Amino acid sequence: MWNFSVVTGWIDALLHRWMGATWALVAEFVIVGLALLAVYAVLALALIYIERKVCAFFQCRIGPNRVGKWGVLQSVADMIKILLKELIRIDRSDRFLFRLASFMVIVGSICTFAALPFDKALHAIDFNIGIFYILAVSSLGVVGILMAGWASNSKYTMIGAMRSGAQLISYEISAGLSLLVIVILSGTMQLSEIVEQQADMWFIFKGNIPAIIAFFTYIIAGHAETNRGPFDLPEAESELTAGYHTEYSGIQFGFFYLAEYMNMFIIAAVAAVMFLGGWTPLHIPGWEGFNHAMDWIPGIVWFFGKTFACVFIALWVRWSFPRLRIDQLLGLEWKILMPICLVNVVLTSILAILI
Repeated sequence: MWNFSVVTGWIDALLHRWMGATWALVAEFVIVGLALLAVYAVLALALIYIERKVCAFFQCRIGPNRVGKWGVLQSVADMIKILLKELIRIDRSDRFLFRLASFMVIVGSICTFAALPFDKALHAIDFNIGIFYILAVSSLGVVGILMAGWASNSKYTMIGAMRSGAQLISYEISAGLSLLVIVILSGTMQLSEIVEQQADMWFIFKGNIPAIIAFFTYIIAGHAETNRGPFDLPEAESELTAGYHTEYSGIQFGFFYLAEYMNMFIIAAVAAVMFLGGWTPLHIPGWEGFNHAMDWIPGIVWFFGKTFACVFIALWVRWSFPRLRIDQLLGLEWKILMPICLVNVVLTSILAILI
């Protein structure tokens, strides 16, 4: 399999040859930061276009088809429009918190995105507590949402923020417990190590029944954390117009919009890394010819293929089911998902001890 350490090592050696060790390190930080922001923006625009096309497919429509061939530039046109929009000042709002909220949401999303391993030796940061870091940093978005609802001085935004806070904090428990199953099976929280342990077979296949249960509970909890239908109570258009970002405009609204789509990608990417082997190809024991053929496919193709497959599942669910009530949404977490996850963690621990 292709190893990106060849490329990263060459860039590191080149920078050290041109400048001292300190400036080379600074230059690497800048390059990695700019690369992450560029990939973040491009993926967000791609996801917006993909959702519009998938939505059109499910509703027997064409979707975007005017700007560029097959409408591929429609997301770019919308981005330019958002950047040119006026930032409307809201009367009697807390201006500092109002502006800070959108930055909190986008910063939490970007910091989580930076921890994803796209391929072997192709990740910005590889903490030995990677899963703990992802769960901690991704929670910053809740703070930004609550801040936006309070600072906007609007009943719609406040109700949307309260709903979102209750929903995200609740479903983070099930998501964390589902990932804990893989941590128990792998014995590590480092994302690269978890992926390496799936080189022979992915955890969803070799992790027995607990891994399958954890995968489906994580997909449900992760889908709820992204505020996507049928869990879109915080942004219910028929009730709250736009929820916690009703009063936002221009680039500030764009931050919420980008973070929402990228959080969907991050949830899918974490599922791909933890349960579906990340960048590792599909291997079947005893099928040496098949396994050798799979090794020719680059790891980054495997990673994005698995991730976008999980994204498609999320879009399929969104456009197939009606919106839940708030009591049904919280009841699903506290009465069904969390007890299942707790029992599953205990079962996984017993199997890990016995095996």
